[in-house]
Parts: sequence; structure tokens; C-alpha cells
Amino acid sequence: MIFIETMLKGAYIIDIEPHEDERGFFARSWCADEFEKHGLNPRLSQSSISYNKNRGTLRGMHYQVTPFAEAKLVRCTMGVIYDVIIDLRADSLTFRQYLSVELNSQNHRALYIPKDFAHGFQTLTDNTEVFYQISEFFHPEYTRGVRWDDPAFGINWHILPPIISEQDASYSLLTG
Repeated sequence: MIFIETMLKGAYIIDIEPHEDERGFFARSWCADEFEKHGLNPRLSQSSISYNKNRGTLRGMHYQVTPFAEAKLVRCTMGVIYDVIIDLRADSLTFRQYLSVELNSQNHRALYIPKDFAHGFQTLTDNTEVFYQISEFFHPEYTRGVRWDDPAFGINWHILPPIISEQDASYSLLTG
């Protein structure tokens, strides 16, 4: 695996290293030892799948707070997504900055999202599937979100207006 550190410290784009032959390829997509060597949380508590029927679907921007703050590894296994993370670490030099990356079933890329980052994505094709590996169990009472269109972040979403849940649309704007 190839670990590419992003401008948001602790967040990585992870590329596979395929071993190809006439049948196709084989590649490792996760290894606890390699994650640990890069200072990333290797704990896996659960995996989840998000299936999205329609292009333009936006899910986010979600996170879980302490004591159940979670790291995530996200990969698009079908279709194409515009994946976005926001640094919510108040003591970070990149506080409130966002990073976006296209993940799709052809590039096989993954995005490692450290704890204390909000995460969301928008589907760029119909019938999109996203696979999550998550370091903590889901605790709904510790789940939070920030507005997808908050000017404090200035995220450049590709498809407007998005298809979005009432809950995701109801998050408050940040102040200050």
C-alpha cells in the first residue's frame, strides 16, 4: 500500500499496489502493521456500506465525539464519489479546512480520516456504494454533524441542489 499524507495532518490517501497477471490483480487494502507504522489507528470495530441510488446524493458532514470519536477508512466500491473531510481539531493549524478527493471503483483509492474530522460525500454517478471501516462502535447519542453548505468551510460541491436527508440539512451553521 502507498500512504500519501494530505495537507490535513493525519489524513491519508491510500493507494493499493496491485499484483497483476492475465486474470486481473490482487492487492492488499488494509494491514494493521502498516497503519501502525504510519501512526494511524489500526483498530477496526465495525464495517458499514452506504448504497446510494441517485447521482447527487449528499451524505454528511458527520462525526462522533469523545469518548467515541472515530477514525474511518473509506473506499468507493461501486460508482464515483466526491469525498470530503473537515478538520475540526481546534488546536490544529488546519482547523476548519477541508480536503476533497475523488474515490471510485476504478482507482481503488481509500481515504483515512482521523478522529475529530467531519466526513461526507456526494455521489457523482447513480448506483454508488461506499465501504467504511470504522475504529469505534456506533453510538447515536455521540453523533454530531456540521452543515454541508456552511460558508465557514466553503466546500465546492459538484451537484447543486443535492439530494440530502432532513437531518443532514438541519445541522446548524458554525458561529465565529
